[in-house]
Parts: sequence; structure tokens; C-alpha cells
Amino acid sequence: MSKKLFIETLGCAMNNRDSEHMIAELNAREGYVLTDDASVADLILINTCSVREKPVHKLFSELGVFNKLKKADAKIGVCGCTASHLGNEIIKKAPYVNFVLGARNVSKIGEIIHKDKAVEIEINYDESQFAFKDFRSSPYKAYINISIGCDKQCTFCIVPKTRGDEISIPTDLILTEVRRAVESGAREVFLLGQNVNNYGRRFSGEHEKVNFTELLRRVSAIEDLERIRFTSPHPLHMDDEFLEEFARNPKICKSMHMPLQSGSNAILKAMKRGYTKEWFLNRAAKLREMAPDVNISTDIIVAFPGESEEDFADTMDVLNKVRFEQVFSFKYSPRPMTEAEKMEEVDSEVGSERLHILQSRHDEILDELKEVRMGQIVEVYFEELRSDGYVAGRSDNNIMVKVKGSEELLGQIARVKIGEVNRTVAHGEIIA
Repeated sequence: MSKKLFIETLGCAMNNRDSEHMIAELNAREGYVLTDDASVADLILINTCSVREKPVHKLFSELGVFNKLKKADAKIGVCGCTASHLGNEIIKKAPYVNFVLGARNVSKIGEIIHKDKAVEIEINYDESQFAFKDFRSSPYKAYINISIGCDKQCTFCIVPKTRGDEISIPTDLILTEVRRAVESGAREVFLLGQNVNNYGRRFSGEHEKVNFTELLRRVSAIEDLERIRFTSPHPLHMDDEFLEEFARNPKICKSMHMPLQSGSNAILKAMKRGYTKEWFLNRAAKLREMAPDVNISTDIIVAFPGESEEDFADTMDVLNKVRFEQVFSFKYSPRPMTEAEKMEEVDSEVGSERLHILQSRHDEILDELKEVRMGQIVEVYFEELRSDGYVAGRSDNNIMVKVKGSEELLGQIARVKIGEVNRTVAHGEIIA
């Protein structure tokens, strides 16, 4: 009988891709098949995130639940970013955990499951040239890593301490993976990296030097691939060549994630972001000029240590000028092993109030944008069957759209006229 694998993934798209890699390796090398029932699993994996405090707390809560649910002989493994930074502490706090595997050690999954109480968390282990077996959660799109690690030293971020130095994956491996996905039915690929537009800065060994803009050109040349998305580009590296390729290449979806973090030059400097408010506004304005249909999303941290009312007002100014279509906003959360952890924090109630102000204003902007979207005709790639008789997908510029329909629409691109719109989803009708 096949062994059963249950995996829970917390965190970002890169974590999801790491989970897919582990599923593929365990299936190909160890014969594991997926189950959505932890109580029948022979192996339970939690792939963790440590960017904010909440997922870390959730890890130990989930571990307790799984320990009660699991079969007597089932193994539990903790993987990902929290595994990288806590290491042996996880087994000390939860001694029923069988192994800990860091975010930079995914390729070792087939070995570590046979080593009880093993801890593999080397953050500069080089997996950039490892050819993982193939598994995708969706047959309609493929998530593809183009780099591992991060060279930035943002003072609020733990990622460089959990994923190590940045190394670009060789271009030929990326192109091979894209072709393989397209041949198996995917029409869209999602390129992943901590700072995708820093691609090519460092390779492991001798490889052709290719930057991100050239990589986009080469990926877009692959026959039968129709859509390219990516996350996250860094505002510092948004040069004109990159923006021009983004705007003119019809295969690149007109959706850009630009992590602002703060609109204050003083706070941006304290964060070590490397750009100014003026640079960010210039890039956003140029982007909207060159690609008028673009949707711009962002990340914002409020109440970073030292943030004054004037600093927060600068962030609100950027929000009002760029009018982001999506904002992922958070009150500052101190993370271990970061410079900001040692800085004096802003009063928690002040931080909560600022977050409320920012989110309320963004809701107003979304309500204003709803009026613009009604009646628009967009091309939607359908990839999700809903239980309420709807099929959902995303427009080229990343609007989630639902239409009445069946599974026959899955994997298809259709023109849709948008009718009812709310802040997160649009309803529409397919038109000829």
C-alpha cells in the first residue's frame, strides 16, 4: 500500500512552491501519495513561515493538534522558515517532532525522513542547480523559482537569516521547467523570488549572465505559453528597461507588486530599503503611463520603530497618489535576528490606529475603483471551480472574476464583461 503524506503550508507563494517540491520528491523517491486527512497520514509536514509572529505561534498550536490526531507510528516534520531560525528549539518544545528541515534544505526531504530527531537548517546550502521532480497543485498554472535566498538587509526582515544568500537558478533549468509545465497543460507561469528583478546577480558556478528582463524575454518566447506573472520585484531595481519590457510584452500580465513598506524617506532609510519616496512615486507613475491598465499592489508596514505622525502622513500620501489596487498592510512586528528588533517600538495603540486609518482609506479607494471597473471587458483565465455554480479566474491585470459556469471553462481564456463588483471579486458574463 502507498504511504500517505499530509502537508500544511503556512506563508507565501515560495513556501507553496517548496511544498510542491517536497511532495514531488517524496512521491518519486519514497512512494508517498497526498491525503487531506492528517489522521490517516504516515507522514505529516508543516511548512512554516516566520515573516511575522502569528504564523510562528500557529506552528506550535498546529503541532499539538497533529500530535493528538496522528497514527501511533506516523512521523511529524517541521519545514520552512521557522524551522530555519528555531532549529533544535522546535524539538525541545515539541519532542514528538521527528525532524526539522530548513527552507534552504528542501532537496534533503527524502533523506531526513529516515533520520529521527535530525535537524538540517544550513541557510547557505546550495540548491540552485537541483533538478526537483515535478508536481503542481494546479494543472492550469505553474509556480517556478528563479532564485533562492535574499541579499537585501532590510532591518525588519528575517528572510535573509532563514533563506540565506541570494543565488539565481540557471536560466536553462528555468526554461526547461517552464516548457515541461506548458507541455502538461499550463498556460500561465508564476516566476518566484525574494527580489525577482535582481535575477542574475549571482549564479553558482559558471553560467551565462542573464538579467531578469532578458529572462522574461526568453520565457515569453516559449510556444503555447500565454501568461507570465512574477513576484516580488524590488522597487530599487525597477529600471526603465524592465518597465519597458513589462509594458510592451503581451505575455506579461499587467499586474505589478511594488512593496512600498513606508512612504517616509527617514523610515525607508532606517529600514535599509535603498530607495526614496520620490523614486517609488516616479516608478509607479511611469508604470501607469506605459501600461494604463496595470494593477499595482504593495506591502506596507505601519508603526515601524521611530515612525512619527509626519512619517505616517508620507505613507498616506503615497497611498493616495498611487491608488494601489491591493494593499497588504501590517502593524510592525519585531522579528528575531533583525536590526529593528533592538529599536524602540511605537506605542501599540498608536500603531493599531494608524493601521485602521490606512486600511479604511484604502477601502475608500477600492470603492472608487469599483465604479471604474463596472462594464469593462477583460480576458479571464479560468482555473477554479467554485461550489456555488461559479467558475473563477483572473484577468490579465489580476482582477478576480467569477462567472456562472462549469468545469468546461477550466483552463480556458475567455472575454468577460464585468457587472457587479466588490472590493475583492468581480462578477461577470462571458461574451463572444
